[in-house]
Amino acid sequence: MADVHASIGAEENNEMNFRQGVRDCIPTLLGYISIGIAAGVIGIAAGLSALEVVLLAVLVYAGSAQFIFAALVLEGSPAAAIILTIFIVNLRHFLMSATLAPHFTQYSVWQNIGSGILLTDETFGVASVKTQQKQGMTASWMNGLNVTAYICWIISCAVGAIFGNWIADPEALGLDFALTSMFIALLVLQLDAVESTKIKHYIRLILCIVILMIGFSFFVSSHMAVLLATILGATIGVVTEK
Repeated sequence: MADVHASIGAEENNEMNFRQGVRDCIPTLLGYISIGIAAGVIGIAAGLSALEVVLLAVLVYAGSAQFIFAALVLEGSPAAAIILTIFIVNLRHFLMSATLAPHFTQYSVWQNIGSGILLTDETFGVASVKTQQKQGMTASWMNGLNVTAYICWIISCAVGAIFGNWIADPEALGLDFALTSMFIALLVLQLDAVESTKIKHYIRLILCIVILMIGFSFFVSSHMAVLLATILGATIGVVTEK
């Protein structure tokens, strides 16, 4: 009981609560909105109904996977190929969850599942900034961050699906660059708080991924080469992180 009270007290003292998680998620919402609308538009263009687009957002909840799903459906790919491709694309979430797991060891298994199940690239980026700044994280803060992003994504996909016929060319509005720009902003925030030794480590990892990608491209398609190199590079990064 003492440990439970201590963890609750620590959570209240550092003010990393649900409301703070909501506030910390706000800077990323523009990216969620733009990419979500684009995902809805592309889903409709692929022949999905508005309900199917929303169900994808609720159940799959992964921008890259939803874009891939729409493309594969449009090409008439078999269900097994779609499922396998999306599984491979989303494997990175295991690595991201494993990276954050040590910061939530004081919580129960169900609380950890709740914190990890809605984890995305963007919320992981925000959480990584907190770890780089040596700020503690709590389950309630992580839930505020994740739930805000989740609700925003579902609404954005729904809007894109409903008004899909009105946005025929998402690239003309710059929606295709929104996700990239959001990652750049998160990277800048991280580099600002990272030690010089870790920056060198990250540069080496980037070079490693580039070399792996070039090597894999001789044996598999370019898309698969990027995927394999990213997964392997992320794994090396997790193992070698100090």
